Amino acid sequence: MSDRASPLADAATATAALEPIAPDAVPEAAGAPPPPQAGAASGRRAWLLTDAPASRSQAAWGRRYQAWLAFRRNPLAMAGLGVILIMLLLILLAPLLATHDPGIQELGNRLAAPSAAHWLGTDELGRDVWSRLLYGGRITLGMVVAVVLLVAPVGLLVGCVAGYAGGLWDRLLMRVTDVFLAFPRLILALAFVAAMGPGVESAVIAIALTAWPPYARLARAETLTIRRTDYVAAARMTGASPARVVLRHVLPMCLPSLVVRVTLDMSSIILTAAGLGFLGLGAQPPLPEWGTMIATARRFILEQWWVAVMPGIAIFAASLAFNLLGDGLRDVLDPKQR
Repeated sequence: MSDRASPLADAATATAALEPIAPDAVPEAAGAPPPPQAGAASGRRAWLLTDAPASRSQAAWGRRYQAWLAFRRNPLAMAGLGVILIMLLLILLAPLLATHDPGIQELGNRLAAPSAAHWLGTDELGRDVWSRLLYGGRITLGMVVAVVLLVAPVGLLVGCVAGYAGGLWDRLLMRVTDVFLAFPRLILALAFVAAMGPGVESAVIAIALTAWPPYARLARAETLTIRRTDYVAAARMTGASPARVVLRHVLPMCLPSLVVRVTLDMSSIILTAAGLGFLGLGAQPPLPEWGTMIATARRFILEQWWVAVMPGIAIFAASLAFNLLGDGLRDVLDPKQR
């Protein structure tokens, strides 16, 4: 009886050896990652972090979320982002947070020390320094935003056209760029403002005319690499025009580097705008621009230090925050830093 059962048992054993084994029945190999547990990543996070996105939109949002996770691991970059958001919130809510009208003068209370009535003291005309800082941030940071909105598209377009077209266009556009780069930014801005007359609008135009060449240089360097890629060649083979190739395929690939450069350059734009105001060529009194506030209070810096130090701290904090934010974005967006 046992002799007849032995062949049947051997056949059953061989059949079981050929059947597929459930994954959860196999012990983890040495060094192999454990299988994903049910419920470990669910909902929106699982949808963003999936390795097999179902659409281009899901893949794009997944890349953005992963970039945010990498950016969040940088404490200095998060600190810079926090300072910038706080500053923007303060200046947007300036009418609600200001304790006094920034233009009202109280000559009987001039150069008062910080107190409960005037949190950061008063200036030489009795105006509240805290209120003037809030409204001055609107002017200073507004000038920075206006300059960026003007120079970033111009520099990006000039650099991409020069790098993609090459030949005569490249030489012509880059020689114009070299002319602007040959002069220090502040000196050239002073010359433009002197020609146009002092004022906020003149300062914005002058800074914009001197700030676009570095963006053009960066975009051209990126384009020289991108135009040799296979997908650009495939787009040309399908009959895409040069304008379409530049706008749809080259420009988007240059944006990450441009965003990093713009963020890092915002600190120098702030310093240039404040410098023009300090020299009397930017915002004019009684506008509460940070550079103008320092210029009018510099003769009191030894005795009534708060009048000049407070706007100086605001300029320093804004410049440092943008630098920290730019470093964090460079680590996330620049593939060479990964």
